[in-house]
Amino acid sequence: MTFTTLISTTDLAHHGADPRVVIVDCRFTLDDPAWGHRAYLESHVPGAVYMNLDTDLSGPKTEGSGRHPLPDPVVLAETLGSLGISRSVQVVAYDQDNGMYASRLWWLLRWLGHDAVAVLDGGFRKWTDEKRPVVVDTSRRPPVLFDSALRPEMIADAGEVALRLGAPDWRLVDARAPERYRGDVEPLDKVAGHIPTAVNHFFQSNLTDGGTMRAPADLRARFKEALGDTRPDHVVNYCGSGVTACQNLLALEHAGLVGAKLYPGSWSEWSSDPSRPVEKTR
Repeated sequence: MTFTTLISTTDLAHHGADPRVVIVDCRFTLDDPAWGHRAYLESHVPGAVYMNLDTDLSGPKTEGSGRHPLPDPVVLAETLGSLGISRSVQVVAYDQDNGMYASRLWWLLRWLGHDAVAVLDGGFRKWTDEKRPVVVDTSRRPPVLFDSALRPEMIADAGEVALRLGAPDWRLVDARAPERYRGDVEPLDKVAGHIPTAVNHFFQSNLTDGGTMRAPADLRARFKEALGDTRPDHVVNYCGSGVTACQNLLALEHAGLVGAKLYPGSWSEWSSDPSRPVEKTR
């Protein structure tokens, strides 16, 4: 039993009690960072532990960094180990619905060399809509060693992004909503617009009307519009702060388009330096 992109509610219900499975609740909202933990304490999938985007899945912000810098890999490995997560277990991550926060944990675990991680398709909303069991008791597993095998090739920093601008064999993909990509509005960062030459693939377009991930063939066709004939390993994904881009990376992987990179600093880092170019689309 190994799930590496998505896991259905049916499969989680079947495997969730297996001691070789660790379930992680990643629910979060940007406007109330404590909401996810409160929601977890009110009810969660049986056996789930909780990880917070700001404190567990991100590092401290610094001058010029994005809003959600990557955590120090050593610190992240220690956090994972304290929750009973080793590289020998299957991890299942979920959030409230669209997978944007759970995908951040999915990507981080893969960055640390752990492939047996999947996002619950449809999230907690689908789980509860199906009247599946929830609990209020918090779960603790014995601490273990998480032995990292870091994959630095999964990342493109601002310097690499700058080098790739306009390169015909590379594609920069912006996961934000179209109006933010165009520069019509910018609710979170000081500057509106996008990185020059980037194309837009809104992460929400990866989902069906029912809130689950589209089928691989459908995803491939939709990504084809943005990527053209660009090789997947020549694709760099970004968003506002390196979170929703991870959902695009999950969708690419689920579609069989393997090897794309993440620009973790994303727009919030790029736009913080006035010397970097900005583009708007009208």
